[in-house]
Amino acid sequence: MNLRSDLTGALDPFRPLAPMFRENAGRLAAGLFFLLLVDFLQLQIPLILRSAVDALTALEASPALLLRHAGAILGLAAAIAAFRFIWRLALLGHSRMVEEKLRNRLYDHLQSLSPSFYRSARTGDIMARATNDLNAVRMAAGMGLVALTDSLVLGTAAVGFMFHISVRLTLLALIPMPFIVYFSRKLTRRMASGYERVQQVFADLTERVREAASGIRVVKTYAREPWTVDRLRREGRRYVDENLRLARTLALLFPLMVVFTNLGLCAVVWFGGRLAILDRISTGDFVAFTTYLNLLAWPLMAMGWVVNLLQRGATSMKRIRRILQETPDIASASNPEPLPEPLRGRIRVEGLTVRYPGQRYDALRDVCLTVEEGWTAAIVGRVGSGKTSLLLSIPRLLPVPEETVYLDGVDVTRTDLGALRSRIGVVTQETLLFSDTFRNNLLLGRHGVPDETLVDALETAQLYDELQGLDRGLDTLVGERGLSLSGGQRQRLTIARALVSDPPVLILDDALSMVDTRTENRILNRILARRTGRTTLFVSNRLSTIRRADRIFVLERGGIMEEGKHADLLEKGGAYATLYARRRLERRLEDGGS
Repeated sequence: MNLRSDLTGALDPFRPLAPMFRENAGRLAAGLFFLLLVDFLQLQIPLILRSAVDALTALEASPALLLRHAGAILGLAAAIAAFRFIWRLALLGHSRMVEEKLRNRLYDHLQSLSPSFYRSARTGDIMARATNDLNAVRMAAGMGLVALTDSLVLGTAAVGFMFHISVRLTLLALIPMPFIVYFSRKLTRRMASGYERVQQVFADLTERVREAASGIRVVKTYAREPWTVDRLRREGRRYVDENLRLARTLALLFPLMVVFTNLGLCAVVWFGGRLAILDRISTGDFVAFTTYLNLLAWPLMAMGWVVNLLQRGATSMKRIRRILQETPDIASASNPEPLPEPLRGRIRVEGLTVRYPGQRYDALRDVCLTVEEGWTAAIVGRVGSGKTSLLLSIPRLLPVPEETVYLDGVDVTRTDLGALRSRIGVVTQETLLFSDTFRNNLLLGRHGVPDETLVDALETAQLYDELQGLDRGLDTLVGERGLSLSGGQRQRLTIARALVSDPPVLILDDALSMVDTRTENRILNRILARRTGRTTLFVSNRLSTIRRADRIFVLERGGIMEEGKHADLLEKGGAYATLYARRRLERRLEDGGS
């Protein structure tokens, strides 16, 4: 009962794989059929040996008889080889399909999770689950299934044939079995916790390697290579230590299997040999019995391997399930309300309050504002006043309460996320580029976009002339995360990416901070000229940029302090006038210092 519950507990983490097993039912059935056929043929070889030995002992053997027996064994070996090829192709192919489907499911789920998940999750840990843990699950679903079936069927059949030859001899051979079960259960419990630690340390090591590679410029700038190597060496040492600790447990499991199996063989040779001498069993029976006992040694060894594969796979599956059980705090409405076509771009915010997890104060507090269609609106305020939070709330890149943010009169929490975000172009302060060409960074998988549209977007972002100087033009690789480009070039490329789709609403969150004032003015002139009648919101610290806005909203401690046109706000002499005067003073000091 305990063994059965242990096996059930070991298989429980694999329940999410059940649909994948059902999809591959035909392949699995064929693979298991040929696996069982191989086991059946292997069980015939001792019977042939018994017949040959009995004929030799009775002096009734002839060259023709022995040749027939040898030919039968050779034929069985050829059939076993052919059928083994088939089951390996079917069952190991099944495990690769399970790996592919689970990887796709994991990646799809990762895509659905909200930005808040990635603020707490480490990239290295996610990478470890998508590589090392998936490989362990594949091994459990493939060779684990094979070894489990093989050991149960072959072991049970071998014991059955042994009982048929001699009940007493079989009982004697099985005396070590309870000890094998006891030590297997004891050691597998240690293995389960050991695998959990190994996988966690592997995740830590992966994160260290990722940091070392992505932060290489900073490391070299500060000449901290020895420090980085030392950190990586310590993580590597931890990984080795945990694996050695686990290896000591595994090193006990397999030798114990061998010892107890050979103890049974010793008892059989001693007692069975006497039975053969006393003619209680034939010499052929004795040879067949020892052959079946040797066949039984593989299932016993395989059970240890099965336990190893299942424990490792179960531990990895638990780690993967923790991600699959994560629920996004931002999701499309169950019955989404469609956005108007065409979208006019009117934005209304009513009583919006946002607080980040673990924070004592609200990032946004009871914000109310309206941006009419076609307006160019500026969001200004001190650092930490909530500008970015407000802009990210519109495409629901932050969780927002219901009935607080509206786009063309539609509550953004009641519409489809894909439909909402496809109509809003967002350029954040983070200039993330992919290790791909300029063209593919602009398209982001979109099809049917002519080169003229890409060129127009690049010209608007004042990047096309610089691109012309490159040998391969649009097909030039930008390098890892775009590090081959300057900060200003990366910003302009992300702006061009947002302009390619010509969205009804464009959000620029301090998107030109790395560009000089003259270039910024040229870019804004082009953007505003091509976006006449379309809504644009931006955050900027430059006075020349802010003055262009049709409406300026001043944020302070998460709330709207003032709103209006540039001249009107200066006349009021309030928060905006103070902020404007401070910026003008800073500008004069910078000009004087130059």
